[in-house]
Amino acid sequence: MDSQCGSSVGSRATLGGVGNINSTLISSRIESYEAGEKKCISDVRRTFCLFVTFDLLFVTLLWIIELNVSGGIQEQLTKEVLQYDYHKSFFDIFLLAVFRFAVLILAYAVCRLRHWWAIAITTAITTGFLIVKVVVSKLLSQGAFGYLLPIISFILAWIETWLLDFKVLPQEAGDEIRYLSVQSAPDREPLLYPGGPVSEGQFYSPPESMADSDEDLDDKHDLEKPIV
Repeated sequence: MDSQCGSSVGSRATLGGVGNINSTLISSRIESYEAGEKKCISDVRRTFCLFVTFDLLFVTLLWIIELNVSGGIQEQLTKEVLQYDYHKSFFDIFLLAVFRFAVLILAYAVCRLRHWWAIAITTAITTGFLIVKVVVSKLLSQGAFGYLLPIISFILAWIETWLLDFKVLPQEAGDEIRYLSVQSAPDREPLLYPGGPVSEGQFYSPPESMADSDEDLDDKHDLEKPIV
């Protein structure tokens, strides 16, 4: 009887410990996700916004280098900005990078959109404009920058599309699904442990009665008697 009571107490302690561990893990996951939600922006979305900023800075740097190489920044700024010529100027490629930066930061950093329509618009406009400019203008006759700036802008725009569509949006959707599944786990937990703490009656085996034990002893003595 003592061993049965001890086993029941041990089983109750084991079940109680498992329940405590499960509830602790669930609460820690919920708290970690809620702490992430309190941030202004997720880590993967922050990486995307940093790359969009890199796009603008890199194109700006290349354009400044092109202005300096072509004969002086002030003189070339006058030619490419004030005396803008679609067929020879790189100023519109710089404005295209500013347009991508403004739209994407506003959509995915400020408004925190979870849809691809904003980057689809910027990528489509960038691709169409660069293709038309390369075909119609005379950039290819202006040295290395006539090749470099359009190609770099085209590649950066499509890398941004790939990052958002294959990294940012799927990862954030997966995090939200995991959060909802973890949040609904405490609602299912009472099904595993009905009635709250496990009572002793669920694991208690009543002792055998003394009458039954005496009858068993008499039967045993009768069998041990020698047959005459």
